[in-house]
Amino acid sequence: MKLLLSFVAITALLAGGNALAIDVAKVNAALADPSRSDADKALDSSRKPAEILDFLGLEEGMTVLDVMSAGGWYTEVLSRAVGPNGRVYMQNSEAALARGTTQATVDERLNGRLTNVERLNQDVTVDLGLPANSIDFAITNLNFHDVYNRDPAAAQTFLLNIKSALKPGAVLGLIDHEGTAGADNAALHRMTVADARAAAIQAGFEIAAESDLLNVPTDNHTQAPFAAELERNTDRFTLKLVKPR
Repeated sequence: MKLLLSFVAITALLAGGNALAIDVAKVNAALADPSRSDADKALDSSRKPAEILDFLGLEEGMTVLDVMSAGGWYTEVLSRAVGPNGRVYMQNSEAALARGTTQATVDERLNGRLTNVERLNQDVTVDLGLPANSIDFAITNLNFHDVYNRDPAAAQTFLLNIKSALKPGAVLGLIDHEGTAGADNAALHRMTVADARAAAIQAGFEIAAESDLLNVPTDNHTQAPFAAELERNTDRFTLKLVKPR
């Protein structure tokens, strides 16, 4: 998958030329902070968070939404990237928080640490509980496949609820494990990029751009993400979706 920029993306870049975009080097330096865990840092090389957020157009000071944040790896990245004048909503459903050690992990990550993060314990497939047109930027990392594979209708509600919360012209970054058409992608915890594109368009998003930053050619899409051979480094697609103005 090559980097594709549409007319929508080019127009947005021209319009936002004076915006305070994130500085990739500055974000990477912040991610090297000793207070960030070694386990979190170990994922940086495969997830390339600063580069991905730069591609998606994140800016310092934004109000952002981390959708299905689980333990909050990306929440902390976003917290550091938007800076003290920004705000991050860390969204999880109550059911997700009750799963395994998620609640304890969230507590450890947030308590006394990330002061610009607010917990949002709502089910995105029901109601986020956020005002319409209030969010500058949203991201969901390696989650959408599960919602889509369980119930494509619920996946539409997922996307529509996020779109409602986003300001016109705001971005949703959708990152997921890439699957192959015809494979049992539900069992493999993957989805095809074609299905992700189609779902986004059905929900009324514009596909502004796609990135190959997280492509891994050695992953042939036949194993689930936690297979030991993959070392948690799957072939992933990244879509930059825009709410129309």
